[in-house]
Amino acid sequence: MLIDSHCHLDRLKLDKFDDSLDAVMAHATEQGVEKMLCVGISLDNREAVVAMAENYPQVVSSVGVHPLDVEKGLATAEQLVAWSAHPKVVALGETGLDYYYSNDSKSVQQDSFVVHLQAAAEAQLPVIVHTRDARQDTLDLIKAHGCMENAGVLHCFTESWEMAKAAMDMNYYISFSGIVTFKNATELRDVASKVPLDRMLVETDSPYLAPVPYRGKANVPGYVKQVAEFIAELKGVSYQEVIRTTSENFHNLFKKAV
Repeated sequence: MLIDSHCHLDRLKLDKFDDSLDAVMAHATEQGVEKMLCVGISLDNREAVVAMAENYPQVVSSVGVHPLDVEKGLATAEQLVAWSAHPKVVALGETGLDYYYSNDSKSVQQDSFVVHLQAAAEAQLPVIVHTRDARQDTLDLIKAHGCMENAGVLHCFTESWEMAKAAMDMNYYISFSGIVTFKNATELRDVASKVPLDRMLVETDSPYLAPVPYRGKANVPGYVKQVAEFIAELKGVSYQEVIRTTSENFHNLFKKAV
């Protein structure tokens, strides 16, 4: 099955789908997408993403505080562990570090990231990690506070091969979004060509970063098909092999996602 391993259903632009999330889901099914992970990014949207997972059998969710949302409110380890007990919550995050957009909140981001890593270890769940312009700190905190057994994923990866390899050495997966299809993403395509298929996930990060040929338009989970097709061509394997392997990877990582 084709799986969108990272999307934000609560932020989708639905105007081209008759303002209906059901229509978005139907489009995804038509494109062969049988499962998707709706990602939590803040205290404010936690209930919304969990509700979407409850309402749609093909949707699972995560709970967490994005590094760019830390100043709006932080979660404690106790809260994260408690929220993760929900049967359709399969991961903690999106958490991590983003020094590109918010260099002033470094210490708060780091503290929040550590809390997520520690809570995930206690809950025995993987972590969904956002990282931008914070390569060494991200790896150092994962090494110091993460759990290799459950590990996690560096989502929407745009960093170096060296970072990808270091993360994989700590049992992390690397997820590629529509960015890999962009004409100016030469270095990222080189990374994607080196990441073994059995350590890779595909995602949309919708409603952001729509892949070619939809670049510049609102993204939806159904467009993960274009990401998977591009990866197949890039790596010289069949589209079905990409679907099969990334689906296995998803379930190996997100073990609660039945």
